[in-house]
Amino acid sequence: MRGASIYHFARGLAARDLFTTRDLLRFAWGQLLFRVSGTEQPQQINAARDAALAFVAGHGVDDLVDLCEQIYDDTMSDRIWEGARQLVERHLMAGERVWLVTATPVELADIIKRRLGLDGALGTVAESVDGVYTGRLVGDLLHGPAKAAAIEALARREGVDLAHCTAYSDSSNDLPLLHAVGRPNAVNPDDALRDHALAHGWPLHEFRTHRTALRVGVPAAVAGALAG
Repeated sequence: MRGASIYHFARGLAARDLFTTRDLLRFAWGQLLFRVSGTEQPQQINAARDAALAFVAGHGVDDLVDLCEQIYDDTMSDRIWEGARQLVERHLMAGERVWLVTATPVELADIIKRRLGLDGALGTVAESVDGVYTGRLVGDLLHGPAKAAAIEALARREGVDLAHCTAYSDSSNDLPLLHAVGRPNAVNPDDALRDHALAHGWPLHEFRTHRTALRVGVPAAVAGALAG
């Protein structure tokens, strides 16, 4: 997806006046850093998590699912890379099971799974009691090493040998996940992941055509805007 899904989720909440202007500006800055550098910043991910948890506390699970459907249609569906869709289709046509593993709330992950025809999805789980969110997580944010632990648990449940599995990521934060499988791939990688993939002979998939322009043009535009 162009940009981090958790930022698009925050953007969708802000568009519905569920976040403050200050929250929206903070997420916009995090998204800009992601687009320019290709690197997720842990503090930005944590800020998105904390704000989202604060929002959902006291709300019904069914209400959030409905909201996630709207957010996917409005801000996410047209941001999925066509090359990524083709990779998914290639595995599905080969009769292989495909799972989405993301820091995004599991409710949104399930929607993406259904829309793309995947077999399953793992995402961050917010605690709920009697169908109402408490504002706490069940376990950790599904990010970094937590993703590797999640797929290892999934493989045990499904009777799958990870040595025969393929994984794709765009972030060096996912190196634990990539090293857990036999066929790691880098997709639109950040600089650290690109260097690591090249050093280890991993396949590289590049769907971007504008990254160089972004690196040069966007910082200049931001400097101009700040000066203005």
